[in-house]
Formats: sequence, structure tokens, C-alpha cells
Amino acid sequence: MLTPQRYEHTLGVANTCVCLAMSRGLELEDAYIAGLLHDCAKCIPDEEKIARCEMYGIEISNIERKSPYLLHAKLGAYEAEHQFGVTKRNILNAICCHTTGKPKMNDLEMILFVADYIEPGRTKAHRLKKIRMTAFHELEDAVYMILKDTLNYLKRTGKPMDKMTEKSYEYYRKFYEE
Repeated sequence: MLTPQRYEHTLGVANTCVCLAMSRGLELEDAYIAGLLHDCAKCIPDEEKIARCEMYGIEISNIERKSPYLLHAKLGAYEAEHQFGVTKRNILNAICCHTTGKPKMNDLEMILFVADYIEPGRTKAHRLKKIRMTAFHELEDAVYMILKDTLNYLKRTGKPMDKMTEKSYEYYRKFYEE
């Protein structure tokens, strides 16, 4: 289901999820499964992502129609449940929001969101070293830093911006401006 490069990324995310879960005293198996399956729909061609989402009744926003790669998170959660038999809602929810984040993420959701950004194979993200160090001490701070950098990147490059990413940033930003 994955290209060799995506497979390596997936292993890096799964292992990073476990490390972050250990640092917070959380369930390691849930973190590993979330990491392993987070991109299970990533390599599906864009048109097929749209077709599957329509077939499964998964809501598609205007931004997702224009940028179908964003659908891999929602579709991945569906596939994790229906193809791989994952029944734990916390794992499915983490997969569903791992790309855009969401306001009030729980620990597993934050762990997967951050692990996807900081896994060892990533090399080009702005402030990557600082975010990696922060993630193991102040996970919420790492979430905020990632959301801020992501929005800045999207604005700078003119790429479409998902509303949930903006909502997530606004939620976490409040904690830093008080």
C-alpha cells in the first residue's frame, strides 16, 4: 500500500509515537498502531480518494476537493477501522486529525500530529531541531510551533489552507498570548 519512502516515513512516525508516549506515560501499543496506520490512505491516487470518500459518506470540504491529498487522514481513519480492524476510537481519531490538527487534541492526537512532523526522516521543516527537543518536554508547545510554522509556510507558498488547521492554530495560540 505504501511506496518504499512512505513506508520508511511510517516506521519513523510509529517509533516516534512510541517514544513520545513513553515520555508521557501513555499506552505504547495505541501510539504504535496510530503511527503505523496514519498514512495508510496516503498513496491512493487523488481521484480515487475522492471517489472512496463519496462512497463511504466521508464529508469533503471545498479545500479537500481542491487538494485531495488532505483526504488521506479522514480516509485513513476509515480504512484503519474497516480494512485493518482498528476499533479503538482514540486511534481512529488521532489518524483522522494527524494532518490538520484540531482544537483540544488529546494526548494521542497530539503525539501523532507531532510525530508525523518530527520523525527522523524529516529534514526540511523550519525549526525542526527546536521542535524535536520541545516535543519531549512540552508537547503542547510543539503542537503550537508546528501549527504556526505550517500556516506561515502555506501563506508564503500560496498553497490552500484547511480551515481546521487555522482553527487548531487559533485554539493553541490563545495559550501563548495570555
